[in-house]
Amino acid sequence: MLVPMTPNARWSLDFVSDQLTDGRFRIPAVVDDCTRECLALVADTSLSGIRVARELDRLMIERGKPRMVVSDNGSELTSKAILAWADQSRVAWHSRRANSWRTPSSRASTVGCGMSC
Repeated sequence: MLVPMTPNARWSLDFVSDQLTDGRFRIPAVVDDCTRECLALVADTSLSGIRVARELDRLMIERGKPRMVVSDNGSELTSKAILAWADQSRVAWHSRRANSWRTPSSRASTVGCGMSC
């Protein structure tokens, strides 16, 4: 994938995690691929697709809507809640590991992106 030339052209979303003595926590990290600015870090012990979608909505209010979000194919990021968010928000969703992407109009289908991801 080429590096985008404008802010909000593409956001990358991935999770980092760590373990404390009393349990594990996860942090979704959202980065603007053009500016390389970290747009969000949200630490919690439980992060569902609904919670991730809510954080993406908050980010869109603050930063504007991205044309595309790129993620791996973790369960939170391929859930019905996330796919519904992408459709309702009209944001293309690209899954790196699955090498597939959804345009806002593709609804339930995915196709190969044709790029070396």
